[in-house]
Amino acid sequence: MIENYNLFLLVCGIAFLFGAVFPIIFKPLPLSLPMLQVTFGIVIGYLWLSLSFLDPMEHGIIIEKLTEIVVLVSLVGAGIKIDTPLSWRLWRPTVRLLLITMPIGIFAMAVLGYYAFGLTIGAAILLGAVLAPTDPVLASSIQVGPPNTGGEDAPRFTLTSEAGLNDGLAFPFVYLAIKIAEAYNEGQGFSGELLWSWFTHDVLWKIGAGLIVGIVVGKALAKVVFSRHTRETTISQGYVVIALTLLAYGLAEYIHSYGFIAVFIAAFAFRRSEHEHSYHEKLHDFAEQSEGLLMSLVLVAFGILIGQGLQSGVELTWRVYIVSFAFLLLIRPLGGIIALTGLNLPRTEKYAISALGIRGIGTLYYLSYALNHGFFGEEDALKLWVVCSIVILASIFMHGLSAPKLLKMTANKPRS
Repeated sequence: MIENYNLFLLVCGIAFLFGAVFPIIFKPLPLSLPMLQVTFGIVIGYLWLSLSFLDPMEHGIIIEKLTEIVVLVSLVGAGIKIDTPLSWRLWRPTVRLLLITMPIGIFAMAVLGYYAFGLTIGAAILLGAVLAPTDPVLASSIQVGPPNTGGEDAPRFTLTSEAGLNDGLAFPFVYLAIKIAEAYNEGQGFSGELLWSWFTHDVLWKIGAGLIVGIVVGKALAKVVFSRHTRETTISQGYVVIALTLLAYGLAEYIHSYGFIAVFIAAFAFRRSEHEHSYHEKLHDFAEQSEGLLMSLVLVAFGILIGQGLQSGVELTWRVYIVSFAFLLLIRPLGGIIALTGLNLPRTEKYAISALGIRGIGTLYYLSYALNHGFFGEEDALKLWVVCSIVILASIFMHGLSAPKLLKMTANKPRS
């Protein structure tokens, strides 16, 4: 990659240009920006034969850290943009997606991974865990608009809040997969003690502590920004966004809780403080532009990875395609419909929420994070990368084409 560094910068510059001119040139077309950038990356990866091969097995740490930053910025943006107050009636669809739809997706994909691909138990659970959460980065185009811009319809709000929370709530299952793989590597196997340790520490403690850290950081930073001493002073939104992100994430990870949960909750708690203040709009604009730039870089790199894989002849069996589309077209939609059954929502809104479970950069982060622990075999790791890459690629194009039509069906129905 170093020998092609300048050309790679040129490729990234073109990708950023796509983002700049997309609303002007490409908006009338049935295309999304992620579709355009990934396609560009695939073409570059397939035709640029002198480019160093982006091997995810060898560059797992780089993938983990880069995607981690993108997801963090996206979580802050999602938390800041939500106008809907914390109300059980309004948040009930989100809670159901988190507690019903996500476990259904994890279980179904774990079973398919075990029987269709011959994955070990730990790797099968990992497959379900990394694919279950809706991606907060690629789902930004179907989320609510900037702060204080009017009523939020149910589909956009539910998808925004789901994407903000389920990235952190998928982590317990990622850790379960890691612990099971570690136990089998050490010849111990699955045990009740392992399950109890996982439930008390990785579920109860880490989720609870992440929530508390998020609330404390969000409220504390809001007191500083909106205090009477600083009200007349312009505080750089860039500093605040970065401080909010790193304080919440760093503190949560320091006490061994879930940083993703803490970051989203911190952003939402900050947003509820002086929630009508115009400063939130400035924060959102900075977070959105930062997220867009980072997303462009990751999507082009992901496209290059896919293109190089096609060029090198990576084997894609019929099982990969069937399982990938089964997940996107059957498992997630059916899981969503089951979760939303009984709620007072129009049928079109239930279907839109259920169908638009976009998979993306969050999946790349979780997968690289888990594999970097070194407890999964090379054969399992390769299968996981192949399946997850195809699911993400299919999701980018399938949801990119269908999202505008689905959301148009539910338009002009603000939440009361």
